[in-house]
Amino acid sequence: MGRVKDERSLHGRTALVTGTSRRAGIGYAVAARLASMGASLVLHHHRAHDADQPWGEDPLEDVRAGIQERLAPGARLFDIGADLADPQAPAGVIERAGGLAGHLDILVCNHARSGGDGTLADIGAEALDGHWAVDARSTLLLTKAFAAQHDGRDGGRVIWMTSGQQHGPMRGEVAYAAAKAALAGVTATVADELADQGILLNTVNPGPVNTGYLSPGMGIPDDVLEDLRARFPAGRFGEPDDPARLIAWLVSDEGRWMTGQVLHTEGGFRRF
Repeated sequence: MGRVKDERSLHGRTALVTGTSRRAGIGYAVAARLASMGASLVLHHHRAHDADQPWGEDPLEDVRAGIQERLAPGARLFDIGADLADPQAPAGVIERAGGLAGHLDILVCNHARSGGDGTLADIGAEALDGHWAVDARSTLLLTKAFAAQHDGRDGGRVIWMTSGQQHGPMRGEVAYAAAKAALAGVTATVADELADQGILLNTVNPGPVNTGYLSPGMGIPDDVLEDLRARFPAGRFGEPDDPARLIAWLVSDEGRWMTGQVLHTEGGFRRF
């Protein structure tokens, strides 16, 4: 992978990053990277979702402060709260982001639903629909609205997030894996359509990244955590900045020849 040569290579561009309500999350790491490259940022958050999780939420002012200190001179920072399970929310988020920051050049769909999943024997229509609405439908609708406001200028980028369902089973996560598989499966089709507008779309599988859920006391037994950790050649879980580095490269001018790809950044994770 090429290294971004210019620390301000995104100067003058604006990125909307969804799912940025926690400093331990991938969205926050991506936003921090893009800010350090000169971009203005619009941070989307749905803090009520994280408040219901074992890892909890962060104060919004702390999230903003961490990105603010990385901004280049002249770059701006905004934030928008929205529940993307609402079918009207994705278009509303794009409209509000554009009203605050002007033209959007980059969209990173990092958000996802946690919890409310299960095995095939346990899953029901409500859980399937809930994950589809947040993990897949909202991403497609965000991308549609982003493309509608794009004016064909250079640098249009969209990043989707999938998971490792192509490489092995994700037992107990049927709804989540199904929704994320849909994004991976339709990447080439949507990328082809967006290419006519000068927008490049790629999908990233970050692999197992410790955004809080892989820490002790979060519900996964310690022996299972140790077994998972041992499956990484580096002897550690992925960290949020690991996928963030790939995403930063993809949305930069260095990534201008990449589109329609599903890229895996798993650190050599061995599933079996």
